Amino acid sequence: MPAAEYSKLFVVLMGIGTVFFGLICIIFLTMIMGKVMSSITPTQAPKNDTMTEVKKVAEAHPQQTVSGISTDVVVAIMAALSEEPGISSRGWNITSIKKSI
Repeated sequence: MPAAEYSKLFVVLMGIGTVFFGLICIIFLTMIMGKVMSSITPTQAPKNDTMTEVKKVAEAHPQQTVSGISTDVVVAIMAALSEEPGISSRGWNITSIKKSI
């Protein structure tokens, strides 16, 4: 029995139809999942304790400055450094900060 031959136009239209049908299904699935996920109450994300620890240290020593730089600036520098991957702020003891050119 010979295989059925389809015209080129039929093949093109079936391909385009399949792609658009798939895209429309993805759109509807995305809309449905968006509604489902928005109805679920979000769980609280874990808090970044680095900033609170640094603030506690700063509050414990309000008059202290490092190399003449205010405590607020030191806190900001420590918070920025602790956000870098691979750098842990635990046990830091900053004794001096020097401006480099």
